Amino acid sequence: MRAASHINTLVTGLLFATIAFSASAEDKFKVCADPLNPPYSTKNKDGFENKIAELFAKELGQTVEYTWFPQRIGFIRNTLMAPLKDSDVDSNEFKCDVIMGVPAGQDMTLTTTPYYHSTYVLLIAKGRGWDDISDAQQLQQLPLEKQEALKIAMFDRGPGTAWLQRAGLLDQGIPYQSMSGDDENNVSMQIQKDLQAGKIDMVILWGPVAGYVVSQSPKNSYTVIPMTSTPEIKFDFSMAMGVRFGDKARLETLNQLIASKANEIQAIMAEYNIPLLPIPKQAIKKDDD
Repeated sequence: MRAASHINTLVTGLLFATIAFSASAEDKFKVCADPLNPPYSTKNKDGFENKIAELFAKELGQTVEYTWFPQRIGFIRNTLMAPLKDSDVDSNEFKCDVIMGVPAGQDMTLTTTPYYHSTYVLLIAKGRGWDDISDAQQLQQLPLEKQEALKIAMFDRGPGTAWLQRAGLLDQGIPYQSMSGDDENNVSMQIQKDLQAGKIDMVILWGPVAGYVVSQSPKNSYTVIPMTSTPEIKFDFSMAMGVRFGDKARLETLNQLIASKANEIQAIMAEYNIPLLPIPKQAIKKDDD
């Protein structure tokens, strides 16, 4: 049994070494990223996706090279799917090769196995009359006069808005766009500023974004309440990395790195106050056959 285990380990190691060597034939780890998208990525390279990209590039003996483009409509078309030379539509070289954060199993790219699983949370600023709220359901049970005093951010899409609608609280929502087009503030930055300024008192935010808001504020400024998924509204999601359809060698390399560097990935994400849940055991994989 011990010998068999040793052989399996050796074979696995050789397989990974072969994959890593193949990937290392290129000297660049080419990432498609938004230059103003904290906590994910920034031109200062201080987002958690920037740090994970550096971790992977170091393991492969490569350097990270970025193609910067705002992560909104047209992002994939103008980055991952864009030929290196705009006039060369038949080129096998592209501006970048990896998107560091995409929903696992989404249909616009081939996706790796998930590397984290998070949830939306209800983020409430403390000291504004809502400190007794410990569960989102309590907002539905407030007296009418208290409900009318709510100042809760509401996005144009997402499970938070769906929940507010079911809870009968749409009239208390203050509308925000999920893609603002602002070249100085992304959604995370704007929500953080408006919470501190008192324009809003609470918001249902995706975990990494909530983590950013918390990290930019004095300690214990917010109550963080995880939202619980129901058959009607899903709040927790697995996140993966995306590559072009057909790019299976790169996909396998990334999957091996996600597995071998799991502890380092978790340590990086812990620095960003991101609420993490166990990644569901069922593997989420796609095939472009």
